[in-house]
Amino acid sequence: MADCNAALIFEGAAKSFGKSVVFRNLELQVDRGSFVGLAGVNGAGKTTLIKCLLDFCALDEGRITIFGVPHVESRARARLAYLPERFNPPGFLRGWDFLNFSLNLHGADPDSAAIFEMLEELGLDRDVLGKPVRAFSKGMAQKLGLAACFLSGKDFLVLDEPMSGLDPKARALVKTRLLKLKDAGKTLLFTSHSLSEMCELCDRLVVLHEGKLNFPGAPDRLLSISQRQGIERAFLDCIGA
Repeated sequence: MADCNAALIFEGAAKSFGKSVVFRNLELQVDRGSFVGLAGVNGAGKTTLIKCLLDFCALDEGRITIFGVPHVESRARARLAYLPERFNPPGFLRGWDFLNFSLNLHGADPDSAAIFEMLEELGLDRDVLGKPVRAFSKGMAQKLGLAACFLSGKDFLVLDEPMSGLDPKARALVKTRLLKLKDAGKTLLFTSHSLSEMCELCDRLVVLHEGKLNFPGAPDRLLSISQRQGIERAFLDCIGA
């Protein structure tokens, strides 16, 4: 029986590419209203795990459910908003066009005031909405993608390296917005190479390494187990580095 408190469940999930095992017999649960950070070295399989839950690539074994619905059914993703690691919006669209297109896909219809307020929260000048996306810097494009996710009104956000390309001010603004969503009871699964940011935001941290989850639990627990003062050193202990 599905856990009614779960937003996401991986059960006995396995994925390989040829002889290369990405993960095997993976068990993971993300509870509703929780913020979970997925950590791992480059190539550990974090993005592949996310692509599997979105049904962009097929599992070899096991199953995934999103709010109790099998992930292979399109309705499973109806309550989910996603930002990919390499976010590259169509360059010919103006910023306003992209937001309208994205929000229409999500079935969201925020008014102009809400859109302008969100842009201000993320430090993005509203004038960029009239410019083609190809003229955006990496950081500006990233803010646009984040704005679309935040304005979608979805219950569950899946963000793959959401701070990519953002300067320190923008990172702080995004964290402030995420904490507001946390207070509002939203659910988040995200990846980041900044373990300190994960510690600030997450209820739970999961470490994917060599095809399995080496650690699932609160960041403070990882520090306690490794008896380290710094999260980076604790992470290295966790993966045996």
